[in-house]
Amino acid sequence: MIHKYKLNGYNIVLDVNSGGVHVVDDITYDLLDNVEPPFEKECPEKVVEKLSRFYPVEDINSCYSEIVELYNDKILFSEDDYEKYAKYSVISPVKAMCLNIAHDCNLRCRYCFAETGDFGGGRKLMSFDTGKKAIDFLLENSGDRENLELDFFGGEPLMNFDVVKQIVEYARSREAEYGKRFRFTITTNGVLLDDDKIDFINKEMSNVVLSVDGRKSVNDSMRKRVDGTGCYDTIIPKFKKLVEKRGDKEYYVRGTFTKYNLDFSEDVFSLYNEGFDQISVEPVVCASDLDYAITEKELSEVFKEYEKLSARILENENSGKKFNFFHFMLDLDQGPCAIKRLRGCGCGNDYVAVTPDGDIFPCHQFVGVDEYKMGNLNDGTFNTDIKKEFAAAHVYSKPECKQCWAKFYCSGGCNANNYVYSGDIHNAHKFTCQLEKKRLECAIMLKAVRLDREGKL
Repeated sequence: MIHKYKLNGYNIVLDVNSGGVHVVDDITYDLLDNVEPPFEKECPEKVVEKLSRFYPVEDINSCYSEIVELYNDKILFSEDDYEKYAKYSVISPVKAMCLNIAHDCNLRCRYCFAETGDFGGGRKLMSFDTGKKAIDFLLENSGDRENLELDFFGGEPLMNFDVVKQIVEYARSREAEYGKRFRFTITTNGVLLDDDKIDFINKEMSNVVLSVDGRKSVNDSMRKRVDGTGCYDTIIPKFKKLVEKRGDKEYYVRGTFTKYNLDFSEDVFSLYNEGFDQISVEPVVCASDLDYAITEKELSEVFKEYEKLSARILENENSGKKFNFFHFMLDLDQGPCAIKRLRGCGCGNDYVAVTPDGDIFPCHQFVGVDEYKMGNLNDGTFNTDIKKEFAAAHVYSKPECKQCWAKFYCSGGCNANNYVYSGDIHNAHKFTCQLEKKRLECAIMLKAVRLDREGKL
Protein backbone atom coordinates (compact mmCIF):
# COMPACT_ATOMS: atom_id res chain seq x y z
CA MET A 1 0.00 0.00 0.00
CA ILE A 2 1.17 3.50 -0.82
CA HIS A 3 -0.23 6.95 -0.16
CA LYS A 4 0.70 9.83 -2.43
CA TYR A 5 -0.09 13.52 -2.38
CA LYS A 6 1.20 16.94 -3.43
CA LEU A 7 1.98 19.65 -0.89
CA ASN A 8 4.11 22.79 -0.92
CA GLY A 9 5.57 21.92 -4.32
CA TYR A 10 6.63 18.39 -3.31
CA ASN A 11 5.34 15.10 -4.75
CA ILE A 12 5.33 12.81 -1.74
CA VAL A 13 4.87 9.04 -1.71
CA LEU A 14 4.53 7.16 1.56
CA ASP A 15 5.11 3.41 1.50
CA VAL A 16 2.71 2.53 4.29
CA ASN A 17 4.10 -0.77 5.50
CA SER A 18 7.81 0.03 5.42
CA GLY A 19 7.28 3.63 6.54
CA GLY A 20 9.53 4.84 3.73
CA VAL A 21 8.90 8.34 2.39
CA HIS A 22 9.87 9.19 -1.20
CA VAL A 23 9.92 12.63 -2.78
CA VAL A 24 9.48 11.97 -6.49
CA ASP A 25 9.38 13.82 -9.80
CA ASP A 26 6.20 14.38 -11.81
CA ILE A 27 6.65 11.40 -14.12
CA THR A 28 7.07 8.98 -11.21
CA TYR A 29 4.09 10.50 -9.41
CA ASP A 30 1.86 10.14 -12.48
CA LEU A 31 3.14 6.67 -13.32
CA LEU A 32 2.22 5.46 -9.83
CA ASP A 33 -1.39 6.33 -10.64
CA ASN A 34 -1.31 3.72 -13.39
CA VAL A 35 0.81 0.79 -12.19
CA GLU A 36 0.80 -1.52 -9.19
CA PRO A 37 1.99 -5.03 -8.28
CA PRO A 38 2.27 -7.57 -9.73
CA PHE A 39 4.58 -5.80 -12.16
CA GLU A 40 5.22 -6.88 -15.72
CA LYS A 41 8.73 -6.98 -17.08
CA GLU A 42 8.04 -3.97 -19.30
CA CYS A 43 5.77 -1.02 -18.72
CA PRO A 44 2.31 -1.94 -20.09
CA GLU A 45 1.69 -0.51 -23.53
CA LYS A 46 -1.59 1.14 -22.56
CA VAL A 47 0.21 3.02 -19.76
CA VAL A 48 2.99 4.12 -22.09
CA GLU A 49 0.42 5.28 -24.62
CA LYS A 50 -1.52 7.21 -21.97
CA LEU A 51 1.51 9.02 -20.51
CA SER A 52 3.39 9.55 -23.77
CA ARG A 53 1.27 12.64 -24.35
CA PHE A 54 3.14 14.23 -21.47
CA TYR A 55 6.51 12.46 -21.21
CA PRO A 56 9.06 10.88 -23.60
CA VAL A 57 8.56 7.12 -24.00
CA GLU A 58 12.17 6.47 -23.01
CA ASP A 59 11.67 8.32 -19.73
CA ILE A 60 8.47 6.43 -19.00
CA ASN A 61 10.16 3.05 -19.46
CA SER A 62 13.17 4.11 -17.40
CA CYS A 63 10.95 5.36 -14.59
CA TYR A 64 8.93 2.14 -14.67
CA SER A 65 12.12 0.11 -14.25
CA GLU A 66 13.06 2.21 -11.21
CA ILE A 67 9.65 1.61 -9.62
CA VAL A 68 10.00 -2.14 -10.18
CA GLU A 69 13.46 -2.03 -8.62
CA LEU A 70 12.11 -0.25 -5.55
CA TYR A 71 9.37 -2.87 -5.32
CA ASN A 72 11.89 -5.71 -5.54
CA ASP A 73 13.93 -4.03 -2.81
CA LYS A 74 10.76 -4.01 -0.64
CA ILE A 75 10.75 -0.26 -0.16
CA LEU A 76 7.76 0.49 -2.38
CA PHE A 77 4.47 -1.43 -2.30
CA SER A 78 6.02 -3.43 0.53
CA GLU A 79 3.98 -6.19 2.14
CA ASP A 80 2.23 -5.74 5.45
CA ASP A 81 4.20 -7.90 7.86
CA TYR A 82 2.91 -6.22 11.03
CA GLU A 83 -0.26 -8.24 11.48
CA LYS A 84 1.77 -11.16 12.78
CA TYR A 85 2.74 -8.98 15.76
CA ALA A 86 -0.91 -8.42 16.71
CA LYS A 87 -0.92 -11.71 18.64
CA TYR A 88 1.62 -10.14 21.00
CA SER A 89 -0.81 -7.33 21.81
CA VAL A 90 -1.68 -8.85 25.18
CA ILE A 91 -2.08 -7.72 28.76
CA SER A 92 0.89 -5.67 29.92
CA PRO A 93 1.96 -4.43 33.35
CA VAL A 94 0.49 -1.06 34.29
CA LYS A 95 3.21 1.54 33.78
CA ALA A 96 1.28 4.81 33.68
CA MET A 97 -1.55 6.42 35.61
CA CYS A 98 -3.64 9.55 35.32
CA LEU A 99 -4.47 10.66 38.84
CA ASN A 100 -7.59 12.82 38.86
CA ILE A 101 -6.46 14.68 41.95
CA ALA A 102 -9.34 17.16 41.73
CA HIS A 103 -12.82 16.77 40.32
CA ASP A 104 -13.25 20.50 40.63
CA CYS A 105 -12.02 23.52 38.71
CA ASN A 106 -11.81 27.29 39.06
CA LEU A 107 -12.56 27.77 35.35
CA ARG A 108 -15.69 26.99 33.38
CA CYS A 109 -14.27 26.24 29.93
CA ARG A 110 -17.16 25.83 27.52
CA TYR A 111 -15.69 22.85 25.66
CA CYS A 112 -14.51 20.90 28.75
CA PHE A 113 -15.01 17.17 28.20
CA ALA A 114 -14.96 16.78 32.01
CA GLU A 115 -18.15 18.83 32.37
CA THR A 116 -16.30 21.85 33.83
CA GLY A 117 -14.18 19.66 36.06
CA ASP A 118 -16.42 17.32 38.04
CA PHE A 119 -16.95 14.68 35.31
CA GLY A 120 -20.68 14.80 36.07
CA GLY A 121 -20.24 13.25 39.51
CA GLY A 122 -20.08 16.24 41.83
CA ARG A 123 -17.16 18.42 42.88
CA LYS A 124 -14.64 16.69 45.12
CA LEU A 125 -10.92 16.44 45.87
CA MET A 126 -8.81 13.32 46.21
CA SER A 127 -7.66 12.46 49.73
CA PHE A 128 -4.06 11.61 50.51
CA ASP A 129 -5.20 8.14 51.57
CA THR A 130 -6.67 7.47 48.10
CA GLY A 131 -3.52 8.90 46.53
CA LYS A 132 -1.37 6.49 48.55
CA LYS A 133 -3.52 3.58 47.43
CA ALA A 134 -3.08 4.70 43.84
CA ILE A 135 0.70 4.74 44.20
CA ASP A 136 0.64 1.30 45.84
CA PHE A 137 -1.59 -0.02 43.05
CA LEU A 138 0.80 1.26 40.40
CA LEU A 139 3.83 -0.17 42.17
CA GLU A 140 2.22 -3.56 42.68
CA ASN A 141 0.82 -3.86 39.15
CA SER A 142 3.84 -2.59 37.23
CA GLY A 143 5.62 -5.92 36.94
CA ASP A 144 9.22 -5.48 35.82
CA ARG A 145 8.69 -1.91 34.57
CA GLU A 146 11.27 0.29 36.24
CA ASN A 147 10.06 3.68 34.99
CA LEU A 148 6.53 4.67 35.97
CA GLU A 149 4.52 7.64 34.72
CA LEU A 150 2.02 9.53 36.84
CA ASP A 151 0.05 12.54 35.60
CA PHE A 152 -1.70 14.82 38.08
CA PHE A 153 -4.91 15.80 36.32
CA GLY A 154 -8.29 17.31 36.99
CA GLY A 155 -10.31 19.46 37.02
CA GLU A 156 -7.57 21.70 38.26
CA PRO A 157 -4.81 19.91 40.25
CA LEU A 158 -3.57 23.10 41.93
CA MET A 159 -6.84 23.20 43.89
CA ASN A 160 -5.52 20.16 45.76
CA PHE A 161 -1.82 20.94 45.67
CA ASP A 162 -1.00 19.96 49.25
CA VAL A 163 -2.13 16.42 48.43
CA VAL A 164 -0.11 16.52 45.20
CA LYS A 165 3.01 17.24 47.27
CA GLN A 166 2.18 14.52 49.77
CA ILE A 167 1.69 11.94 47.02
CA VAL A 168 4.97 12.87 45.34
CA GLU A 169 6.79 12.53 48.66
CA TYR A 170 5.15 9.17 49.34
CA ALA A 171 5.95 7.84 45.86
CA ARG A 172 9.58 8.92 46.14
CA SER A 173 9.82 7.18 49.53
CA ARG A 174 8.89 3.84 47.93
CA GLU A 175 11.05 3.98 44.80
CA ALA A 176 14.11 2.28 46.28
CA GLU A 177 12.04 -0.46 47.92
CA TYR A 178 10.49 -1.43 44.58
CA GLY A 179 13.42 -0.55 42.34
CA LYS A 180 11.23 1.93 40.46
CA ARG A 181 11.49 5.53 39.33
CA PHE A 182 8.51 7.85 39.03
CA ARG A 183 8.20 10.45 36.31
CA PHE A 184 5.56 13.01 37.24
CA THR A 185 3.55 15.34 35.01
CA ILE A 186 1.02 17.96 35.97
CA THR A 187 -1.60 19.72 33.85
CA THR A 188 -2.72 23.14 35.05
CA ASN A 189 -4.73 26.16 33.96
CA GLY A 190 -2.28 28.34 35.88
CA VAL A 191 -4.74 30.48 37.82
CA LEU A 192 -3.40 29.38 41.22
CA LEU A 193 0.28 29.29 40.28
CA ASP A 194 2.60 31.11 42.64
CA ASP A 195 6.35 31.04 43.28
CA ASP A 196 6.20 28.11 45.71
CA LYS A 197 4.11 26.00 43.34
CA ILE A 198 6.36 26.90 40.40
CA ASP A 199 9.46 25.86 42.33
CA PHE A 200 7.92 22.54 43.39
CA ILE A 201 6.66 21.78 39.87
CA ASN A 202 10.01 22.58 38.31
CA LYS A 203 11.78 20.38 40.84
CA GLU A 204 9.51 17.33 40.80
CA MET A 205 7.60 17.31 37.52
CA SER A 206 9.37 15.85 34.50
CA ASN A 207 6.78 17.52 32.30
CA VAL A 208 4.15 20.19 32.77
CA VAL A 209 1.19 20.99 30.54
CA LEU A 210 0.08 24.62 30.61
CA SER A 211 -3.47 25.17 29.35
CA VAL A 212 -4.06 28.30 27.25
CA ASP A 213 -5.85 28.66 23.93
CA GLY A 214 -3.69 31.24 22.19
CA ARG A 215 -4.73 34.84 21.60
CA LYS A 216 -6.27 36.69 24.54
CA SER A 217 -9.60 37.15 22.75
CA VAL A 218 -9.80 33.46 21.83
CA ASN A 219 -8.72 32.21 25.24
CA ASP A 220 -11.02 34.45 27.23
CA SER A 221 -14.05 33.68 25.08
CA MET A 222 -13.87 29.97 25.99
CA ARG A 223 -11.79 29.70 29.17
CA LYS A 224 -13.69 31.80 31.70
CA ARG A 225 -13.56 31.98 35.47
CA VAL A 226 -16.58 31.06 37.54
CA ASP A 227 -17.61 34.74 37.54
CA GLY A 228 -17.46 34.86 33.74
CA THR A 229 -14.25 36.89 33.41
CA GLY A 230 -11.28 35.81 31.32
CA CYS A 231 -8.04 34.35 32.68
CA TYR A 232 -5.43 35.22 30.02
CA ASP A 233 -3.88 38.24 31.75
CA THR A 234 -3.55 36.24 34.96
CA ILE A 235 -2.00 33.08 33.60
CA ILE A 236 0.40 34.25 30.86
CA PRO A 237 2.85 36.03 33.24
CA LYS A 238 2.79 32.98 35.52
CA PHE A 239 3.41 30.58 32.65
CA LYS A 240 6.30 32.72 31.44
CA LYS A 241 7.87 32.69 34.89
CA LEU A 242 7.49 28.91 35.19
CA VAL A 243 9.05 28.28 31.77
CA GLU A 244 11.88 30.75 32.39
CA LYS A 245 12.79 29.04 35.66
CA ARG A 246 12.31 25.54 34.22
CA GLY A 247 15.54 25.43 32.24
CA ASP A 248 15.75 22.52 29.83
CA LYS A 249 13.06 20.40 31.46
CA GLU A 250 10.04 19.47 29.34
CA TYR A 251 6.87 21.52 29.15
CA TYR A 252 4.31 22.55 26.59
CA VAL A 253 1.46 25.00 26.28
CA ARG A 254 -1.69 23.29 25.11
CA GLY A 255 -4.69 24.96 23.55
CA THR A 256 -7.94 23.98 21.88
CA PHE A 257 -9.38 25.53 18.74
CA THR A 258 -13.05 25.57 17.87
CA LYS A 259 -15.27 26.76 15.05
CA TYR A 260 -14.76 30.28 16.36
CA ASN A 261 -11.01 30.32 15.68
CA LEU A 262 -10.47 28.29 12.55
CA ASP A 263 -7.52 30.60 11.90
CA PHE A 264 -5.73 28.74 14.69
CA SER A 265 -2.29 29.26 13.17
CA GLU A 266 -2.64 32.78 14.59
CA ASP A 267 -3.03 31.25 18.04
CA VAL A 268 0.01 29.02 17.55
CA PHE A 269 2.13 32.02 16.61
CA SER A 270 0.60 34.14 19.34
CA LEU A 271 1.89 31.64 21.87
CA TYR A 272 5.25 31.52 20.10
CA ASN A 273 5.49 35.30 20.17
CA GLU A 274 4.83 35.21 23.91
CA GLY A 275 8.02 33.20 24.26
CA PHE A 276 6.80 29.59 24.28
CA ASP A 277 8.57 27.14 21.98
CA GLN A 278 6.73 23.89 22.84
CA ILE A 279 3.20 24.29 21.55
CA SER A 280 0.12 22.16 21.02
CA VAL A 281 -3.15 23.61 19.72
CA GLU A 282 -5.67 20.87 19.04
CA PRO A 283 -9.18 20.70 17.55
CA VAL A 284 -12.14 20.47 19.88
CA VAL A 285 -13.81 17.05 19.86
CA CYS A 286 -17.44 17.31 20.87
CA ALA A 287 -21.02 16.68 19.79
CA SER A 288 -21.65 18.16 16.35
CA ASP A 289 -24.74 20.11 17.47
CA LEU A 290 -22.81 22.40 19.83
CA ASP A 291 -22.35 25.92 18.56
CA TYR A 292 -18.54 25.80 18.76
CA ALA A 293 -18.22 22.33 17.20
CA ILE A 294 -16.02 21.75 14.17
CA THR A 295 -18.02 19.73 11.67
CA GLU A 296 -17.63 18.33 8.17
CA LYS A 297 -18.55 21.78 6.85
CA GLU A 298 -15.41 23.27 8.36
CA LEU A 299 -13.01 20.49 7.42
CA SER A 300 -11.72 22.05 4.21
CA GLU A 301 -10.99 25.29 6.05
CA VAL A 302 -9.20 23.41 8.82
CA PHE A 303 -7.13 21.51 6.24
CA LYS A 304 -6.10 24.77 4.58
CA GLU A 305 -5.15 26.19 7.95
CA TYR A 306 -2.90 23.20 8.73
CA GLU A 307 -1.20 23.74 5.39
CA LYS A 308 -0.90 27.45 6.13
CA LEU A 309 0.58 26.66 9.54
CA SER A 310 3.16 24.29 8.06
CA ALA A 311 4.16 26.96 5.53
CA ARG A 312 4.45 29.57 8.28
CA ILE A 313 6.62 27.21 10.33
CA LEU A 314 8.98 26.77 7.37
CA GLU A 315 9.09 30.52 6.81
CA ASN A 316 9.88 30.98 10.48
CA GLU A 317 12.69 28.43 10.27
CA ASN A 318 14.14 30.26 7.25
CA SER A 319 14.72 33.13 9.65
CA GLY A 320 16.56 30.82 12.05
CA LYS A 321 13.62 30.54 14.46
CA LYS A 322 12.29 27.19 15.54
CA PHE A 323 9.62 25.77 17.81
CA ASN A 324 7.91 22.42 18.19
CA PHE A 325 4.30 22.10 17.15
CA PHE A 326 3.32 18.75 18.58
CA HIS A 327 0.95 17.59 15.86
CA PHE A 328 3.71 18.05 13.29
CA MET A 329 6.37 16.16 15.24
CA LEU A 330 7.17 12.91 13.44
CA ASP A 331 10.04 10.44 13.61
CA LEU A 332 10.49 8.81 10.21
CA ASP A 333 13.81 7.21 11.11
CA GLN A 334 13.00 4.88 13.97
CA GLY A 335 9.51 5.36 15.36
CA PRO A 336 7.84 3.23 18.04
CA CYS A 337 8.10 -0.54 18.39
CA ALA A 338 5.71 -2.77 16.45
CA ILE A 339 3.21 -3.20 19.30
CA LYS A 340 3.14 0.54 19.97
CA ARG A 341 2.40 1.18 16.31
CA LEU A 342 -0.47 -1.29 16.42
CA ARG A 343 -2.04 -0.32 19.74
CA GLY A 344 -1.17 3.29 20.47
CA CYS A 345 -1.41 4.88 23.90
CA GLY A 346 -2.04 1.77 26.02
CA CYS A 347 -5.37 3.04 27.35
CA GLY A 348 -6.99 0.44 29.63
CA ASN A 349 -4.00 -1.88 29.46
CA ASP A 350 -0.72 -0.35 30.60
CA TYR A 351 -2.38 3.01 31.36
CA VAL A 352 -5.30 3.72 33.72
CA ALA A 353 -6.98 6.67 35.44
CA VAL A 354 -8.06 6.95 39.07
CA THR A 355 -10.78 9.26 40.42
CA PRO A 356 -11.03 10.92 43.86
CA ASP A 357 -13.34 8.07 44.92
CA GLY A 358 -10.71 5.50 43.97
CA ASP A 359 -12.55 4.29 40.88
CA ILE A 360 -10.32 2.94 38.11
CA PHE A 361 -11.05 3.70 34.45
CA PRO A 362 -9.14 2.99 31.20
CA CYS A 363 -8.15 6.67 30.90
CA HIS A 364 -9.27 10.13 32.00
CA GLN A 365 -11.68 10.40 29.07
CA PHE A 366 -13.53 7.24 30.15
CA VAL A 367 -14.14 8.55 33.67
CA GLY A 368 -17.86 8.30 34.40
CA VAL A 369 -18.52 5.64 31.75
CA ASP A 370 -19.81 2.90 34.03
CA GLU A 371 -19.51 0.22 31.36
CA TYR A 372 -15.74 0.67 31.51
CA LYS A 373 -15.25 1.08 35.22
CA MET A 374 -12.39 -1.34 35.88
CA GLY A 375 -12.52 -1.46 39.67
CA ASN A 376 -11.94 0.52 42.84
CA LEU A 377 -8.87 1.00 45.01
CA ASN A 378 -10.86 0.94 48.24
CA ASP A 379 -12.44 -2.46 47.69
CA GLY A 380 -9.39 -3.92 45.92
CA THR A 381 -11.17 -4.79 42.67
CA PHE A 382 -9.62 -4.67 39.20
CA ASN A 383 -11.40 -6.14 36.17
CA THR A 384 -8.79 -7.84 34.03
CA ASP A 385 -11.42 -8.74 31.41
CA ILE A 386 -11.66 -5.06 30.52
CA LYS A 387 -7.88 -4.95 30.49
CA LYS A 388 -7.85 -7.83 28.00
CA GLU A 389 -10.39 -6.03 25.82
CA PHE A 390 -8.19 -2.95 25.54
CA ALA A 391 -5.01 -4.98 25.12
CA ALA A 392 -6.60 -6.60 22.07
CA ALA A 393 -7.76 -3.28 20.57
CA HIS A 394 -5.30 -2.60 17.77
CA VAL A 395 -5.38 -1.55 14.13
CA TYR A 396 -6.11 -5.09 12.96
CA SER A 397 -9.13 -5.40 15.26
CA LYS A 398 -10.59 -2.17 13.86
CA PRO A 399 -11.99 -2.91 10.38
CA GLU A 400 -11.71 0.61 8.97
CA CYS A 401 -8.20 1.06 10.31
CA LYS A 402 -6.85 -2.12 8.79
CA GLN A 403 -6.95 -0.67 5.26
CA CYS A 404 -6.00 2.90 6.19
CA TRP A 405 -2.69 4.40 5.06
CA ALA A 406 -2.27 6.28 8.37
CA LYS A 407 -2.82 3.29 10.66
CA PHE A 408 0.75 2.97 11.91
CA TYR A 409 0.85 6.62 12.96
CA CYS A 410 -2.50 7.02 14.71
CA SER A 411 -2.57 3.38 15.90
CA GLY A 412 -6.32 3.16 15.56
CA GLY A 413 -7.13 6.54 17.05
CA CYS A 414 -8.37 7.47 20.50
CA ASN A 415 -10.38 4.64 22.06
CA ALA A 416 -12.44 7.12 24.05
CA ASN A 417 -13.39 9.16 20.99
CA ASN A 418 -14.19 5.96 19.12
CA TYR A 419 -16.49 4.87 21.94
CA VAL A 420 -18.20 8.20 22.59
CA TYR A 421 -18.71 9.30 18.97
CA SER A 422 -18.78 6.00 17.05
CA GLY A 423 -20.28 3.68 19.65
CA ASP A 424 -17.44 1.19 20.04
CA ILE A 425 -13.71 1.34 20.76
CA HIS A 426 -13.20 -0.66 17.55
CA ASN A 427 -15.09 1.82 15.35
CA ALA A 428 -12.88 4.60 14.05
CA HIS A 429 -14.15 8.12 14.68
CA LYS A 430 -13.97 9.21 11.06
CA PHE A 431 -13.93 12.92 11.73
CA THR A 432 -10.80 12.80 13.89
CA CYS A 433 -9.29 10.36 11.39
CA GLN A 434 -9.54 12.98 8.66
CA LEU A 435 -7.84 15.57 10.84
CA GLU A 436 -5.07 13.14 11.75
CA LYS A 437 -4.40 12.33 8.11
CA LYS A 438 -4.05 15.99 7.17
CA ARG A 439 -1.69 16.64 10.08
CA LEU A 440 0.36 13.63 9.08
CA GLU A 441 0.63 14.83 5.49
CA CYS A 442 1.87 18.21 6.70
CA ALA A 443 4.33 16.60 9.11
CA ILE A 444 5.81 14.38 6.38
CA MET A 445 6.10 17.37 4.07
CA LEU A 446 7.95 19.36 6.75
CA LYS A 447 10.35 16.47 7.23
CA ALA A 448 10.95 16.30 3.47
CA VAL A 449 11.65 20.02 3.21
CA ARG A 450 14.12 19.90 6.08
CA LEU A 451 15.95 16.95 4.55
CA ASP A 452 15.99 18.75 1.21
CA ARG A 453 17.57 21.77 2.85
CA GLU A 454 20.26 19.54 4.26
CA GLY A 455 20.86 17.93 0.88
CA LYS A 456 19.73 14.53 2.12
CA LEU A 457 16.91 13.91 -0.36
